[in-house]
Amino acid sequence: MDSSSKSREEILKETLSKASSTSSVISGDPLDFKVIYNKKKHDIRFGSDNTVGELKAHLQSIIQIPPAMMKLMIKGLAKDEMSLKSLGLSKGSKVMVIGSSLDDVMAVSGQRAAAAAREKLSKAKIHSKILDKGPLPSVPLSGMLNKYGGKVRLTFKTELDQLWIGTKERTEKLPMMTIRNVISEAISGHEEYHILALQLGATEASRYWIYWVPAQYVDAIKDYILGKWQLY
Repeated sequence: MDSSSKSREEILKETLSKASSTSSVISGDPLDFKVIYNKKKHDIRFGSDNTVGELKAHLQSIIQIPPAMMKLMIKGLAKDEMSLKSLGLSKGSKVMVIGSSLDDVMAVSGQRAAAAAREKLSKAKIHSKILDKGPLPSVPLSGMLNKYGGKVRLTFKTELDQLWIGTKERTEKLPMMTIRNVISEAISGHEEYHILALQLGATEASRYWIYWVPAQYVDAIKDYILGKWQLY
């Protein structure tokens, strides 16, 4: 199998495993000590003149952690070129291992790839045609009129699942579930604005009319109140 046909996971595994392809030889006086990883203790015998890097390679087959993904704590973080003797390791000492297995690395890699794929959904045509309409404004939508000619502002209270309709006299707080439908039509000669009605009851008399609603917000208002799948 050539490199072009190998998966990213296979290449990563090969790269992380190269450092431990050969077994380490004990050098110096044998030392018996304990290695602790993932709350498990392992009895290890290794040489006093061996380096931390060699110990990592030796431990791979025992704890299934590639040397490149492994850190050893011996009175602090131990560097690969240091010998066990220089670190004061002796019989009965404890060595703490910090690291991630290949399976853990692959799992995280897969999660990141999936997250990246989800982020790209916004570029898909089926979603972008909605997103291109733009979001609702983060501040109250104002400058509109009600049937009495009074100024109206709309505030979308997402955390309360309510629509607030504010006038000079008062603010009506409407639960979204009480709005049965949203009807709109472009104003003739001023197509950049719409007449919009909130259907609050069963008859036309129960419609709350709002005039001069900016056209770019109409679809977003409908989607917010009725959900994405309402019939127009």
